[in-house]
Amino acid sequence: MNTITSPKAQLDRTVVVQRNEFKRFLAVFLGRKVVIFFGLIILGMVVMAIFAPWLAPHDPYKTDLSKTLQPPSKEHLLGTDSLGRDLLSRIICGSRISLKVGLISVSGAAFIGVLLGLIAGYMGRIVDTIISRITDAVIAFPGIILALAIGAVLGEGMWSVIVALWIGLVPTYVRVMRGQVLAVKESEYINAAIVIGASQARIMMKHLLPNCISPIIVLFTMNLGVAILAEASLSYLGIGVTGEPSWGAMVNMGQSYLVQNPMLSFAPGACVLLVVLAFNMVGDALRDALDPRLRGSSR
Repeated sequence: MNTITSPKAQLDRTVVVQRNEFKRFLAVFLGRKVVIFFGLIILGMVVMAIFAPWLAPHDPYKTDLSKTLQPPSKEHLLGTDSLGRDLLSRIICGSRISLKVGLISVSGAAFIGVLLGLIAGYMGRIVDTIISRITDAVIAFPGIILALAIGAVLGEGMWSVIVALWIGLVPTYVRVMRGQVLAVKESEYINAAIVIGASQARIMMKHLLPNCISPIIVLFTMNLGVAILAEASLSYLGIGVTGEPSWGAMVNMGQSYLVQNPMLSFAPGACVLLVVLAFNMVGDALRDALDPRLRGSSR
């Protein structure tokens, strides 16, 4: 004999399922202590970037030629650079530049890339061919060479770095999103939406996008580390951020004084290493937690 389930009972059952899924996600994501450690590093960087003006013990721009290349001391915990500026203060303020460049470039690339991948995967035919061939052409260039070329055209500055990273990162989102859409668009619920007369825009934004977003979240997290490393590399090469403290530029400046004060290069270099590693580890944990096929092997 069939039993009729009330709407309230169905809602309660849905809520229970969602809670269990969230608990399972947290159990997998936080199942490794190393992920918690690196997550705290990312959180510390965000806090440091937001409150940099208040956390910096000295003015990061103030020069004092009477205190050049001083070793670590109580007054200057990491020493001073060749212009007498406090290294710790410059590293703290440099976190703001790294995080700003990373968030803006990766967010812009994700928005455009997801939109193009969604259109290419769903529309197919000539639209898919055009978008895919342009994507292949951009990917054919090595990332650092493409960034150097764009930087040479646009000149130095933060926005030149952001544009270079944006152009270099868009194709990865296009490819991942297109592949997800191709795997999902033949599902029964998509066919049902077409039968009832849903518009293409509604099908893409309401049904396809939410079911294809998990890999994009993982890619977004990992690309934050890629963008921070790329910004440091471009600043190290001299075409990155100018006029502001930058970890890459500090490594470049400090390499001339490795004997007198090796901390000038080692400290900002260690910051880049830790932050990039942190984003990669957290992104890997997100992948395990969001993909049901990997949950069993995440511990």
